[in-house]
Amino acid sequence: MNYPEDFKADIDFNVVMTENLDLIEVQGTAEENSFTRSQLNQMLDLAEIGIKELVSRQNQILSTTDN
Repeated sequence: MNYPEDFKADIDFNVVMTENLDLIEVQGTAEENSFTRSQLNQMLDLAEIGIKELVSRQNQILSTTDN
């Protein structure tokens, strides 16, 4: 995320997961207003989708460089 996007964000939220989607780190801060448990769950769901995609792409790239 670039600075203008980060500056406009309502919530600063970081998630780190393993390849098996086990949580390593969850860190979130509301910038102006609080967020709900439902919003927290939505952010974790979105993070999981993104991490699955990253892991998939990394594995594809690594498998092509091994050949």
